[in-house]
Amino acid sequence: MPFKRGRLRYFVTVAEEGQMTRAAAKLHIAQPALSQAIAQLESELGIQLLERHARGVTLTPAGEVFLPKARRAVAAAADAALTAQSLARGAEGKIEFGFLGAPPSLHTPELFTALAEAHANITLDYRELQFPSSAPGSWLAEVDVALSHLPPPDPAVWGCLLRPERRVVVAPRNHPLAERGEVNVADVLDETFIGFHASVEPWWAGFWSLNDHRGGPPLHVTSDRASNSQELFTMMAAAERAIIVVPACHAELIIRALSSVVAIPLRDATPSLLALSGRLDHRTPLVDALIAVADRLTEGGTDPRLSAPAG
Repeated sequence: MPFKRGRLRYFVTVAEEGQMTRAAAKLHIAQPALSQAIAQLESELGIQLLERHARGVTLTPAGEVFLPKARRAVAAAADAALTAQSLARGAEGKIEFGFLGAPPSLHTPELFTALAEAHANITLDYRELQFPSSAPGSWLAEVDVALSHLPPPDPAVWGCLLRPERRVVVAPRNHPLAERGEVNVADVLDETFIGFHASVEPWWAGFWSLNDHRGGPPLHVTSDRASNSQELFTMMAAAERAIIVVPACHAELIIRALSSVVAIPLRDATPSLLALSGRLDHRTPLVDALIAVADRLTEGGTDPRLSAPAG
């Protein structure tokens, strides 16, 4: 049954928003045009998907059944488009390089120097990523490779370990722990940590709060909750008693920028694993060249369990 696939996205948006006006605003189209597109989709399918009423719209029983399939179709189309964009970048000699927070050239300059020396024809286009709010396969969808703390296993994702990084407590200068040369994990588990927005994936938020040592989130967090690196940096600057745990390479950059905080090494914390990662379907020959450079820098030290074959 032929129909315009763009109308599926319209239907999914209307169903999720529950109102034509909000959906039209989100889609950046006029409400009459959206209403007409939904009516045309229903005509093409031969079923009524939505019940219109004064306060908005609700799904019909047929719409309830159809919505999950429409979502999958819309997601598949978007995913295919992103893969095509990755392939096109590869043909142009470009890698879309994702990062979180500080520019990676500041804390891992050797990688980019070595890449430029070995492959002067490869261009890196940098993109700052938002904190993950989904599984790694979705979070990495818009870039070819990202540099971050190693994400959890995902069958759609490869990973290449660069180096372990000691974890460090960043605390306000007036914090009781600020004069300590080192601290143990047990010394800080019950402290107040900078909080993260509920949309942030638990595996990511937990890394900054020592959840891997505590076995769960901290009991005390700030009422302000960070959803991106800019908010997190601002909260570090404003914190009076709250702390956060970061890799040592990030701590060096933070204390250079913020005179109000100190960095305190964690003596017995599990190290952070700084790694390259990306989606298998975005692993172009250029990305393989980047991985090969990273492997040479680590002298073959990449854990074979972390590097999946190109596919």
